[in-house]
Amino acid sequence: MIIAFQPVPVPYTALQELRVRDDAGKPPHPYTDDEGGAPLRCCLRSSTEGERIALVSYAPLRRWAARTDADPGAYDEQGPVFIHAEDCGGPSGESPGYPWARPGALRVLRRYDNRGHITGGRMLQLPDDAHAAFDQALAEAFADPRTVQVHVRAVEYGCYHFRVDRP
Repeated sequence: MIIAFQPVPVPYTALQELRVRDDAGKPPHPYTDDEGGAPLRCCLRSSTEGERIALVSYAPLRRWAARTDADPGAYDEQGPVFIHAEDCGGPSGESPGYPWARPGALRVLRRYDNRGHITGGRMLQLPDDAHAAFDQALAEAFADPRTVQVHVRAVEYGCYHFRVDRP
């Protein structure tokens, strides 16, 4: 599947740190997923039954700002994300498209500038052709020259799904 923009998982170095202590300062509590279906932000796929995973607190803007000297100020957020309890190697390399892009799902796309400040946002209810809808919404986001990255989140829980950087 060809998509216009590349979803970015939680970076490898951040995952190593989150598996020791999360962004809320808590140690993770890995467990065996008895059901499967948890959206894993390390490899951008859903978990399968029997995998070892952890739910950790993640602050994507804070970590990005630490690498870029940006200052998101009040826009710094942290929230829950599922990751593999051990290194999984990240995304498979095959382009599965935009993860968790099921028709009917509600997503919010938040735009951020080089300071880490919000420059806009958009709610998107995914239609049958969810990947084309993401392509269009992300093209609109990057049409604003201030936008350097977009965070995609689930509306229902506010969970961070993935980041897309300006191409």
